This record gives sequence, structure tokens and C-alpha cells, in this order.
Amino acid sequence: MNLIIDTDQFSDRARGCVVTIGKFDGVHLGHQRIVEQLRAKSAQLSVPSVVIVIEPHPEEFFAANPRACPPRLSEAPEKVALLTAMGVDYVYLLTFDAQLSQQSPQDYIEQRLIAGLNIKCLIVGNDFRFGHKRAGDFALLEQYGRQTGFEVVQTDSCFYQGVRVSSTYVRDCLSRADFEQVAGLLGREYSIAGKVVKGRQLGRTLGFPTCNLALNRQNIPLHGVYACRADIVTAQGEHLIAHGAANIGYRPSVGATGTGAVEEAWLEVHLLDFDKDIYDAQMRVVFCHRIRAERKFESLQALTQQIAGDVQQVRAFFESSLAATPITDLTHRS
Repeated sequence: MNLIIDTDQFSDRARGCVVTIGKFDGVHLGHQRIVEQLRAKSAQLSVPSVVIVIEPHPEEFFAANPRACPPRLSEAPEKVALLTAMGVDYVYLLTFDAQLSQQSPQDYIEQRLIAGLNIKCLIVGNDFRFGHKRAGDFALLEQYGRQTGFEVVQTDSCFYQGVRVSSTYVRDCLSRADFEQVAGLLGREYSIAGKVVKGRQLGRTLGFPTCNLALNRQNIPLHGVYACRADIVTAQGEHLIAHGAANIGYRPSVGATGTGAVEEAWLEVHLLDFDKDIYDAQMRVVFCHRIRAERKFESLQALTQQIAGDVQQVRAFFESSLAATPITDLTHRS
């Protein structure tokens, strides 16, 4: 798979392709169905497959308050990785900016799709809108296709347990902590990954050290405390697995201690029976069960007592759950 930032990078030998366009937030079963269509058409025409991923999401670009936007299910690097694993030939990260937002639908087609990629087939939903003020539609694409010789194909719908799969539905299930349903909609467990960085050391002070991930996003789909599984790859390449208590949110209790309110979203994980230093490790946190909602505490004593209770509930969940992932070879867990 090759990453395209600008169509000038699209080599002459690869010109001519089958394309689909979207935000691909979550890369759920519906997106996966589209990619299957894309790859099948690519094979039929013997040209490369290209997924155009719009970044940032248009609603994020226009929003005065990014937290008013729908929470992100996945960031651009995860989208690229998932699409790569599905066998897409090229991912084109199309930057949504002021210039793109002002581009007419006609220029969008002529400059980006025809001149930039020389598309042979475009696969999109019949409700797809594009160009300045979203004036472009499926009918305009079909018109251009007839005039310039590319095919326009409607995407297949995807249903899971009788419900149409969408990023909105995935977010709804996450808000209810229905992780089993989410796993079905995604075709994988829901997780958030990142690099373990040094935090404020408050958890260590309270007796519950945490691994901290800066989420680098304004809005998050989960808030509160969860039982989780952590998949860790250390800087030395060691692969470790452990259970833990994950706190995800904006850390309101830190602000209550007099250190100032924290606006950036963080994911903090206290790993059970875990004693190694894993700063700079890559960690993927798989969410398994909600323990409680995010709360603000009036004192460090109250916070400490609550954390102790949370950890006890997490232990009980993994001890009693038949679905708990077996943890093996944790003699050197970190």
C-alpha cells in the first residue's frame, strides 16, 4: 500500500484507478463492504484501488467548538493501517481546508478525480455530496462519467443484526458501553492505541501508578472508568499483555486538586499486578466493560478510595467473566 498526500505523487504507471471517497471513521463493516467492492472492481479492470480519506472531517474544520462534533472513532494513522491490512493499493489523505471547501463540484471532479487520478470507476453512496456548499451529488458524477468515460457505482448497504451499519450507530453503542455489539459492527474489538508518555505522576502518588496515553483529539467516544486489556510492545520489541482499569476523559479530579483544569483528553491505565517501566512503549487498550462514569472528586482521599473500589471491580470482572482473555507468561509483565 502507498500513501498519497498529493495527486502529483501518483505515479504515471499507476494512473487509472478505481476510487471510493469518505471519512472512513472507525473503518466498520459498512466501510469494509465498500472496500470489498473497490477491490473486486479493481481486479476486474486491472487497475489500482484507491481510498480517498477526508482529513480532517469537514464538520471538525468548520466547528467553532470541536467538542460539539461527533466523537472520533479513529484517527488518520489508524484508518490508514486498517485499510492497508484490507489490501487497498493506495490511500489518498485528502486535506479538507479552506481551499477545498470553496472548490466547485465541477473543479473537484475535473482537477482531483479526472486530472489527478484519471479514475476509471468511482464507488460512492447515492447520497454523497461534495464541492462548495455540498452542491455536487451522485447525478452530477454520473453526468461527468458519461461525458468523460468513467463508471459511477453505488455502494452496497451493510446491515448487522437488522440495523444499517454506520459510524453514528457505532458511537451510540459505545455510549452505552455495548462492547459486544461494537465488536460485531467493527469486525474487531474497539480499542485506542498510542505511545506511553509521562503524566503528572498523580496515580503513583495515590498508590495506583498508570500508563498514560495523550489522545491528541478534541472529542472522545468514551468517558469514565472501564475494565480493559492492554496489548503492549516495548521499545525493545517485547510483546506483553495485561488487564487493567482504564480512565478516559478530561481528568476533572486533577483540576480539583488545585493544579488547574485539564482540557486535553487523556487515557490512563492502571495495569493489574504490573511493575515494569514501559515509557515510550506502544500500547493498544481494548475496552471490555464499563465500571462507572467520569466524576469530579472533592479531595484526594475521596479519589483514592474510589480508585481502590474501581480496581476491585475490575479484578472481579475479569475473575468472573468467561470471556476474559487468558493472560499467559506474565512473569515479566510491565
